[in-house]
Amino acid sequence: MEIKEPIRIAQIMGKLWGGGVESVVFNYYRAIDKSKIQFDFYYDSDSTVAPPPDLIAMGANFYEIPPYQKLVPYCSTLKKILREKKYIVVHSHINTLSVIPLFIAWTEKVPVRIAHNHSVPGGKEFSRNALKNFLRKFSKLFPTDYFACSEKAGRWLFGNRSFDNGKVVVIKNGIDFQRFMPGEEIVEEKRNSLGLKNKFVVGHIGRFTYAKNHKFLFEIFAEILKQKENAMLMLVGDGELHAELKKQAETLGILEHMVFTGQVSDPENYYRLANVMIFPSFFEGLPLTTIESQVAGVPVAVSEAIPKEAVISNGCKHISLRAGAKTWALESILLSEKRVNLTVKSEAYDIRKCSGELTEWYYSKIQAREMRK
Repeated sequence: MEIKEPIRIAQIMGKLWGGGVESVVFNYYRAIDKSKIQFDFYYDSDSTVAPPPDLIAMGANFYEIPPYQKLVPYCSTLKKILREKKYIVVHSHINTLSVIPLFIAWTEKVPVRIAHNHSVPGGKEFSRNALKNFLRKFSKLFPTDYFACSEKAGRWLFGNRSFDNGKVVVIKNGIDFQRFMPGEEIVEEKRNSLGLKNKFVVGHIGRFTYAKNHKFLFEIFAEILKQKENAMLMLVGDGELHAELKKQAETLGILEHMVFTGQVSDPENYYRLANVMIFPSFFEGLPLTTIESQVAGVPVAVSEAIPKEAVISNGCKHISLRAGAKTWALESILLSEKRVNLTVKSEAYDIRKCSGELTEWYYSKIQAREMRK
């Protein structure tokens, strides 16, 4: 099929807050052949992070719309946009909430409507989980196609039958490997500026939310500190639990051994500051941070919530949350001594390969539509 100009895909992002989902989609955009495909990003007006300037310079459009909590203005604004733009493809990344924008896309007869699930529910967030389970019943009504970041995420939202029948496409959380291998000069500069020189650094990158289980992370670090007097906990990110977590750190007596970087624009430059990364999450889809840590050559201890697809080296170890903080601490210290070697599974996460596959998928759908005309 001859394409004279790039095809614009509407990417429904929800809120921009420096989280994993936008990192995944932005990674794809940076790597995709922009002579063939361009992205228009739609994001909520109450986002906490601004659109990345480098993406705008590459030709991406960012459109601010009312937050989905304000349902009527959200729907009316999106309906007007889709009617004007006449997209062939609308790709929604807001998990169970994708039912809302994809319903609007269905009413506007957008031919290709993708529901992309990036997470699974879990833990004790009863009200949120109740809403997710309710919306899940409608997850297959309006999309024409189903995407998921992992098998677990695909089965949860779209069902075992859809997954086993090949109706769910697993889209890898691809990354640019070179970005996670910064020069030693950059690493040394970061280490000095954060006061981490000659320290045993435990790292964590992620939003301060319930799902990430920072409270248990702090308990693990308190145990590590008993074994490593020079230990420091580096927390990259921020979120609604910031104040509560600082109080817990004070109670545990570990606050003076912690570094809070806040949200950063270059997380790729922080992994190699750590001796070991720890992610004791209650629930996850497929966290980009686990993949990135291994690519950066830093061993990582993860909870059983992290799917098996995330293990792409000899340096990733699953530990049960039931094992307790002391076990996690000992295992993490042992893990820190490992030299990380990537396996052949890591090749599937190369963003150049992933973006090429996504481009082919978009084109196959568009071509099929053209042939039916």
